[in-house]
Order: sequence, then C-alpha cells, then structure tokens
Amino acid sequence: MSRINELFGKKLTVINVGTENFKNELEAQGAEVLQLDWRPPAGGNPLLIKALDRLADDERIEAANAKAIDIIVNARPVLEDIGTALDVLPGMTRHTILHAGPPVTWERMAGPMRGAVIGALIYEGLAKDEREAVELAGSGKITFAPCHEYNAVGPMAGIVSASMPVQIIHNLTHGNYAYCTLNEGLGKVLRYGAYNEEVLKRLKWIETELAPALKAAIKLSGGIDIRSLIAQAVHMGDECHNRNKAGTSLFIRAIAPFLVKAGLPQDTLVRVLEFINSNDHFFLNLSMPAAKAALDAAHGIEYSTIVTTMCRNGVEFGIRVSGCPGNTWFTGPAQMIQGLMFPGFTMEDANPDIGDSAITETYGIGGFLMGGAPAIVQFVGGTVDDAIGYSQKMYEITTAENSNYSNPNLNFRGAATGIDVRKVIQTGILPIINTGMAHKEPGVGQVGAGLVRPPQECFEKALLALAERMK
Repeated sequence: MSRINELFGKKLTVINVGTENFKNELEAQGAEVLQLDWRPPAGGNPLLIKALDRLADDERIEAANAKAIDIIVNARPVLEDIGTALDVLPGMTRHTILHAGPPVTWERMAGPMRGAVIGALIYEGLAKDEREAVELAGSGKITFAPCHEYNAVGPMAGIVSASMPVQIIHNLTHGNYAYCTLNEGLGKVLRYGAYNEEVLKRLKWIETELAPALKAAIKLSGGIDIRSLIAQAVHMGDECHNRNKAGTSLFIRAIAPFLVKAGLPQDTLVRVLEFINSNDHFFLNLSMPAAKAALDAAHGIEYSTIVTTMCRNGVEFGIRVSGCPGNTWFTGPAQMIQGLMFPGFTMEDANPDIGDSAITETYGIGGFLMGGAPAIVQFVGGTVDDAIGYSQKMYEITTAENSNYSNPNLNFRGAATGIDVRKVIQTGILPIINTGMAHKEPGVGQVGAGLVRPPQECFEKALLALAERMK
C-alpha cells in the first residue's frame, strides 16, 4: 500500500489507450496524458485476424510481392501510337461498350454512365436518338464490360465504343499494352453523361482530325516516354490525377515539334494545339493507361497480396489483387466524395464515386502524392499539411517506394507503392483517393471535387480469398 501511495503522490504522465474520454478526464485533473492511437488488428474481427495469421510471415508471399513491386517500379510506359478501339482492343466488337469500374448491368448503371452509353450508341450509329439508344441498351444486344477487362481505362463513366480512337501505351519493360481514349476537354462531355449535338460533334472531330494528327506526330517521335513526363510533372506540382497542368504542358512540349514536322494543314495544327492547351486534364488520359500498363504486368502473380486495380462505376467500388488471377473482383458500395462543391451545387447533386482514374492511386501517384502537389487542396479541400499527412500515411499500407516519382515535400522520398491487402486490414487505413464529383443526372457534368476512400469490405473480401488460396 505504501508503494501505491508513493506512486500516486508523484506527478504522473499517463499513456491512454483507447477511448479519449479517460484522457479528457485525466487532463481535467491536471495530469499529463499521451493519447495512443491504437486499434486492434482487423478491428478485432476474429475471422479477419485468422486470415491475417495465415498470410503472415510466409516466404512465398514476400517473394511474390517483391516480384510484383519490381515489375511495377521498373515498368516503362511509352505512348507508341493511336488506334481505333475495334482494331486494337482484344475482344472488342461493334456491339461492345466498355465502362469504368467493376462489372455493372444497364439496369444498375448510375445516371452519368447511362447518359454516356446513350451518347456512345448514337455516336456509333447504332441508334438514331435517345429513345432508340435506351431501347437498344436494355435489349441484351449490347455487351457491357469493364475497361479493365480489355486492358483499358477511362475517366468518370469511362465509356469506350468501337469507333473511338484510343492512345496505345506500350510497357517496353514487360511488353504489355494499355489503352485509353483521348480526353474530351471540359464542359459538356461524354464522360459525365452528356450526349447532345455539341458532344457528338466533338467526338467526331477527335476521331477524324485530332487523333490522326497526333498519330502522325507520335509515329515521327518514335514514342513518348510517359514515365519520364510523370516524373517531371510531380516535381512541378502535379500529382497526375486531379492536377495535370504540368503534365499537359510537358506533353505539348514533347509533341509540338513533331506535329509541325508532320506537315499538317495550318488550321488543323492550330486547332489541335489550341484544344490540348485549353484542357489541363489532357494528360490524365495518359497517366492513367501508364499506371494501368505497369500494374497489369504485375497481375496474376501467385501468392501476391498487392492490389493491381482500384476503380468504381458509380454504384460499386472494385479492386483486383495480383494473387487472385484473371478478372476476380472484390466489390463494395461506391462511397460519397467529401470535398468542395462548385457554385450552385450541393452534396445532394453528387453521384457516388465513379471512374477508373483511381488506377493512379493504385500506382502510387494521385492522392498518394498529394503532399508534393500543394495547390491541389484548393480543388479538393483541406490544407497543405493535410495533403502531406495523407502522403505520409500511405507508407503504412504499401510495400515499397517508387523512386521514379519522388515527393519534393518529403525530402524527395519515393512514392508509396504497392498497396498490400494485409496492411490495409491490419492497420484499418484505407487508400486515399482525390477525385472529381459527377452530377447524379446524366450530362450535367462535374459539380465538385474532393477526397474519398474505398469501402473496407473490398479489402476484407480480398483478404479472405487470399487466405483461402493458401490452404
């Protein structure tokens, strides 16, 4: 008893674990209290803890993850050509419509995606108007499939149809390809579900003038190294998801001499350069397939717990994991984005999270590099310190650092790379994604931007599936 009296007779420094109520009470009595932010592994879920134990300290997993990381970091994505989706996408048909996110049926599609499908069917000449397009979309005669299952990616609704030109990214290190449409620009655009005459006219111009001009220039260039452009852009304030000002400028600088050498008509050259220059997000449709090419090369490695896909269709969020081969999807409900609304809009107007652009975060750029792109907080909300904190936190759920993309505000530390399903469940930390908000009605367009995280159940399902494969 005397020892206890002696102990409590001194000034105590207390470490409090768990609820902050005890901390507050002790501080009210003048005690110095250190609050330990701790939670039980896997939230204390016995089933998940058992799965974590099965996947812990396994040499096969560590070797597989090391292999996956080596493939991702050493990928060299190069813009090699532009082609027509029907001609270059494996398995593409005249009646195939690709979309962002995991699989979804016409009946379940979000408003922006339904609008984009309608526009694509009219653009392809498969329907004359909205009524015919809606009827055809619901008839069973159109094959709907994720872009990701066709080696492609698309922002927002992500719609790719047969006649659309796609940029061809060649991963020179591993020999695989990834594809993405050309960015349409701002305002009323197909990716937000608009399908009026202005949208269709622009799509035809992209098909008949912009894409051929760029194709000729790319061929003359011998290929444009997108990894190099991303590396430069992140040192110039981009994170290459929602901020692409530097990336787009660097692309113009790289392509302009070859556009001139291509001998294009003067008015064509002017229109092409003005179009790219007017759209800061033009580079997004290059950073996305570059990330896709790197991650696809690392998909299908037995025992690997590395995430190779994160995407959303406006209804569901889906992930794929390297150690679960093929098109094995783990899904959960698409989340609402929290951030800044454009004037005249409220959260009631916003659609749940949509688009394939989270492939950038899967690769380790985008939201994972927000700390090196301080101006992004003016677009998505928060402070510069918040952005740096998000970047730092992502090292806790990843396996390695990619020195190709270093963060100037973290003393040029390499980007957090290789999301490990085990670490996500162990820590309870979910990947951070910065993204635009689409209006829930087709064709209205972007209504804001902000931050979002995947639903945890995607990772829980993946963990259990990986544990089952270890039996």
